[in-house]
Amino acid sequence: MAAPMKNGRHFGQWISMLLFWGGLIPSATALIEGLYCGTEICYDVLGVPRDAVKSDIGRAYRQLARKYHPDRFSSLTGETRESAHQHFLLIATAYETLKDEDSRRDYDYMLDHPEEYYSHYYTYYRRRLAPKVDVRIVILVTVVAISIFQYYSWWASYTEAINYLSTVPKYRIQATEIAKQLGLLNKTKEKGKNRRSKEEIREQEEEVIRDIIKNKIDIKGGYQKPKILDILLCQIVLFPYCLCAYVVWYCKWIYRFTICREEYGDEEKLYIIRRNMKMSQSQLDSLEAEQRDTLLERQLWIKDNYEVYKEEQEEEMKTKMALDPRWKRYRRWMKNEGPGRLTFIDD
Repeated sequence: MAAPMKNGRHFGQWISMLLFWGGLIPSATALIEGLYCGTEICYDVLGVPRDAVKSDIGRAYRQLARKYHPDRFSSLTGETRESAHQHFLLIATAYETLKDEDSRRDYDYMLDHPEEYYSHYYTYYRRRLAPKVDVRIVILVTVVAISIFQYYSWWASYTEAINYLSTVPKYRIQATEIAKQLGLLNKTKEKGKNRRSKEEIREQEEEVIRDIIKNKIDIKGGYQKPKILDILLCQIVLFPYCLCAYVVWYCKWIYRFTICREEYGDEEKLYIIRRNMKMSQSQLDSLEAEQRDTLLERQLWIKDNYEVYKEEQEEEMKTKMALDPRWKRYRRWMKNEGPGRLTFIDD
């Protein structure tokens, strides 16, 4: 007899827990407060059936908006300014919900499936908090703006490099010789009305030298002539092609030099040297031909040779810094007046 009574008490406890937790779960048949029109049905607020077309919804909204507008509340019996304002907001919310096809579809789904409580919350706030402008358009405009700024900044750097090279005697003399060979600076002097001043002649010569430097001298590295394919937009568009090309190149590298044990060519050696020295391709291109030949002669594609070369460069840098007067002054200042000499002042 005790066992059935004990089982009955356990059953009663389970029933109580289920009733308690069931009370915390929102009613499946109730409208959700805070979503759409709250506890009111948007169709009933506008006085239209669920199968009403968009034009009927708009017509009903305009009629109710004119009637319940806060500026006309005095013509309504039993209405105050605050109640008319709240009623007007409810009408506007109902119209905003039903005029949009996607929002209306979500609302109809909520009416047909009230048991999916949390799903309705997610759908409502996802649509409400979503940006009004397509994110893809924002990303595209941002990429285009960055690409334009990037291209014009590169042109500014390139122009700055040309202006600097035109003042360097080494390149200026070479450009002058080329211009004379091409007959650009050997023109006969004009006479009469066509005669130009010395300033005009000097400006023309400067322009000729600049054009020679721009067209004849191959500037590499960070100040090279900008290319439209190097901007961010083109890089993004060409990324799939570049990725496929890199995969093909890497597979060929593994096959040639790992499986078939082929000897490295100069291009492959320079690639390994650049990777060991953590240099970009533009940095490698900016080196003089003699410097690249020195790297190849030292056989720096071999790891041990590169470690020896790296230690030599570090020792050479230390020696230069030790002999540099500015570095000596800095070390003297650090020793006598630098952070090591800082003390707190007693109050």
